[in-house]
Amino acid sequence: MPDYSLAPGAIRPRRLRRTPALRRLVAEHRLSPAELIEPMFVKEGLEAPVELATMPGVSQHSLDSLVAAAQRAADAGVGGVMLFGIPAHRDATGSAADDPGGILNRAIAAVRDAVGERLVVMADLCLDEFTSHGHCGVLAADGGVDNDATLDRYVSMALAQARAGAQVLGLSGMMDGQVAAVRTGLDEAGLLDTVVMDYTAKYSSAFYGPFREAVDSQLTGDRRTYQQDPANGREALRELDLDLAEGADIVMVKPGMPYLDVLAEVAAASPVPVWSYQISGEYAMIEFAARAGAIDRRAAILESLMGFKRAGADAVLTYWATEAAGWLRETA
Repeated sequence: MPDYSLAPGAIRPRRLRRTPALRRLVAEHRLSPAELIEPMFVKEGLEAPVELATMPGVSQHSLDSLVAAAQRAADAGVGGVMLFGIPAHRDATGSAADDPGGILNRAIAAVRDAVGERLVVMADLCLDEFTSHGHCGVLAADGGVDNDATLDRYVSMALAQARAGAQVLGLSGMMDGQVAAVRTGLDEAGLLDTVVMDYTAKYSSAFYGPFREAVDSQLTGDRRTYQQDPANGREALRELDLDLAEGADIVMVKPGMPYLDVLAEVAAASPVPVWSYQISGEYAMIEFAARAGAIDRRAAILESLMGFKRAGADAVLTYWATEAAGWLRETA
């Protein structure tokens, strides 16, 4: 029988995989709690949190439970929280979005008061949660989204959120010129230190499904006229160039796992921090697979997060941020 043993002096890459300590020492990428951001939902009128059927473990919060959740995130060392508001009243222009007394702006102020500088308080800047039609902008007479009229609403939202205490504004609407409009509006109002994080590559994706429950979405139809086509990759780099020219401080690729190739290309080209969002459908797939006994939940969560880091993400928005931060601190 032939002898297939390696000859003396042969290269053996497995040497560096032999023990947990060796693997830890030579790891090319590492996760830390400070690189995780937890999206959180607050719904006007709730007295207690309500768990989502399509996202087990994630809730629509009351104002009090949101503050408590943000404090837990800060205690765990999480880098930030991204707040989404669900108002009691919706209308065609999303008037609750820039109302200082609206649920999202009250939530921003309450969380900022509770956590101070222990983590970064961020707010979603988009109209879809606030409009009666569920689109991310103001509608024109023909039923399409009016890009430029929407920019006026975004600037008004930006001012309200920044004045409420948001340190980072997440521009997720995918309107042309949104970074320039918001940056100019903030600067003219003297809000020079407010960070603009733009969703540079936000794709029209089937993986947003559970998010619709999370924000009680009123959407009929789709958002394909403003979100990007999943078939396109190079387009993201064009969007990146535009966002940088308009003054984006941070850029985003969303969704995450189905678009790691886009994330890698944007990260390689960007001089500013690049984040990615592990969205609701990605979360739900792992949670339901784990509940079915198909995968190891903790291992799958951490592996998925490491995939973002390996592709070039400087930070990851994930609904597991606080839980994963606890695991990472255990093994630090």
